[in-house]
Amino acid sequence: MFNRTLTGRALRSLAACISLSIIAPVLTPGASLAQDSAGTVSGFVRDSSTGEPLIAATVIVVDQPLGTITNESGYYVLPRVPTGEITLAFTYIGFAQLLRSMTITTDTNVRTDVRLQPHAVEAEEIVIRADSMRTVETLYQKPISQVRLQARQINAMPQVAEADLMRALQTLPGVLPLSDFSSALYVRGGTPDQNLYMIDGTDVYNPEHTFGIFSTFNTDAIKQVELSKGGFGAQYGGRLSSVLSVTNLEGNREEFEGTASVSLLSAKSTLQMPLGDRGSLSGSLRRTYFDQTIAKTIDDVPDYYFYDGNLKAFLELSDRDQLTLSTYGGRDFLDVVFNADATDQTGFSVDWGNKTGSARWTRVITPKTFGHLWVTGSRFSSDFMLEIADVVERNFVSDITVKGEFESHRSQSFVTRFGFERKDLNVLFRQDFPEGLIEVNHRPEHYVFYSQLAWRPGARWELEGGLRFNRFDSDETFHDIAPRLALKHRLTDTINLRASTGVYYQYLHRIPRFIATDIWIASNKDLDPSRAIHAIVGYQQELRNNFQLEVEAYWKGYEEIYEFNQTFLTKLQETSHDEEGNPVFTNAKGIFNNGDGQSIGLEMMLRKDSGALTGWAAYSIARTEYGFDGINGNRDFTPRHDRTHVVNLVANVDMANAWRKLHGQPKLGVRGPWRLSSSFVYGSGQPITEPGSAYFVRTSPAQPGTMLRYVPTLINNVRLPAYVRLDVSLTWKGDFGSWTAAPYVQLFNAGNRSNVWFVDYDFRNGLPDVDAVSMFPMLPTIGVNFTF
Repeated sequence: MFNRTLTGRALRSLAACISLSIIAPVLTPGASLAQDSAGTVSGFVRDSSTGEPLIAATVIVVDQPLGTITNESGYYVLPRVPTGEITLAFTYIGFAQLLRSMTITTDTNVRTDVRLQPHAVEAEEIVIRADSMRTVETLYQKPISQVRLQARQINAMPQVAEADLMRALQTLPGVLPLSDFSSALYVRGGTPDQNLYMIDGTDVYNPEHTFGIFSTFNTDAIKQVELSKGGFGAQYGGRLSSVLSVTNLEGNREEFEGTASVSLLSAKSTLQMPLGDRGSLSGSLRRTYFDQTIAKTIDDVPDYYFYDGNLKAFLELSDRDQLTLSTYGGRDFLDVVFNADATDQTGFSVDWGNKTGSARWTRVITPKTFGHLWVTGSRFSSDFMLEIADVVERNFVSDITVKGEFESHRSQSFVTRFGFERKDLNVLFRQDFPEGLIEVNHRPEHYVFYSQLAWRPGARWELEGGLRFNRFDSDETFHDIAPRLALKHRLTDTINLRASTGVYYQYLHRIPRFIATDIWIASNKDLDPSRAIHAIVGYQQELRNNFQLEVEAYWKGYEEIYEFNQTFLTKLQETSHDEEGNPVFTNAKGIFNNGDGQSIGLEMMLRKDSGALTGWAAYSIARTEYGFDGINGNRDFTPRHDRTHVVNLVANVDMANAWRKLHGQPKLGVRGPWRLSSSFVYGSGQPITEPGSAYFVRTSPAQPGTMLRYVPTLINNVRLPAYVRLDVSLTWKGDFGSWTAAPYVQLFNAGNRSNVWFVDYDFRNGLPDVDAVSMFPMLPTIGVNFTF
């Protein structure tokens, strides 16, 4: 098990490596003076049909080992390009390649903005060397353990009700769901609260809706998604496991455009339009109608619905300045009634939701220096009422953030990034129950400064070091330094080797419970910040026919992680009393158990993003262990979300072009009207706790009758049967003038396998009665998507 104290020696050693990586380039002769006879090429890469910036587009100097990718604003920099005639190749998946020739002279800054044409069919053939370098350069530039997905890839996957980002991510290696009824992400052994979720740079504190069928992220509004499963750089922090960054559409700058979708469970629409000559607007709305359909026709189905929407405006203030305004809001409502036919009905109700808003100013400070400034706000709140126990509960997190980030490209071998962040937080957990009142409220301030340097001492090596400084002021002040270190090596023209390590801290904790909403609480004198160390090594290779292979092994150690203490009332310390004499508790001591843990695993992924057949095949083998004080006899155990083996297969087939290729015929110039998609998952069974035995005892000498008592066993000492599921969908797309319609039919769990959710043991008749409760059966879904 992971040592529960991060040793000072380990931290000093890692910090020393980071310092060396930052100082070494400065001391290296000629590091900043190489290629004095050179110029700089920079600019934006956009979609010609909409004006949208293209994120992670590849820009390569043909026949030279120079290349880069665009940032989240579509901006690229190629510093110290040798003088003379050069040709740039701009490539992006789903777009036609563009070549641009120019003459570079000494100390010139060439601004080259380009627009790429959407390509009807992604070509399989490699036209020139620059095109073959696209995959290799994109893989090399991509941070370790990061996966990028575009909206079209997410929308092509079969789902329960509609395209869903979270369920798409659950098909990646190292990313697990807890069940069919949960869209939460368990990344490399971590829990959902250890993931940093962001929409357009703004933190989102609960991105899930009830039953796991929908997530906060409306895929019609998404442009691109980046999931970093570990080893992320110093620009990110505050979470232990992963970073999910979602960039929404800025809007069509060329013409009005709209989409609408209707399914059995929800309806949504997205509209985009220009704002004058230098701006755009994009907005989406979505609502489910469980409450108007299923809940009114089927008995014992809870009354539930949610709505959400987002709005984003983009303004190009000048050739160097951009302003982006973005907002999101959503709310869930769930009302569960027990004994609906009885006069003494009981149940519970809960509503929760998120609100976010942000303003971002982006500026090209110099051709080699790019900067962002943000002002963001985020709020999550939940209200829970359990009638049978007379419990009323409220929990919220509010977050006002000011942050900035700056990136400077001194040369091809020397890139620096630094930034700052200040958060004003308000975190409240209040529970009113007959025995008293719990009210834990903290208003912490979180200050961050980080610096990161990427250094290429040669054409085949890159060293990246970073330091993140944290100051968290609650009722106690915490100062932490989080070093990060990453290494890349281009072993051959098609193979990359990578490694990364770092220290991560988390100051806000989301503690799950079985029936009620999760609890958000801030680190304080009673709850130390959680900490983790990542260690990752990886292998990347470009294969023939645009296949990519990635293999990674990781180890992650945690300390000071928390779970809800089911017997917390026996440990709480009273701080005062109300008017009726009931105790009032204003501290978190005793509400949570603290512990440590570790995760270790190996992941493999074979991926193809272009051609008539796209998708990926993934396999992971992993193990996670936790240890908590006073739980399981102080022995380590595997958590419920642990799965030893997982296989994922995702395939999207352009049926017309696949058929033509299979029979040696030339491809069509456009995508065919029919698309077949499938997703298959196999996972080892999850661990559960099996009761050892049970016995009956008399309730009391004065009252006849008996009470059933269970003899506890070790936590999660057995495993459920393996989880197996196949989803398929078939879509037809037809053009009707300026409109297109794409009706679809989907089968979730097409094999109708009874995947076990949990096991119910009943000893009331003497012998154990075991009942396996299954998850979703086969669920057919129909719907139609419109574009106009």
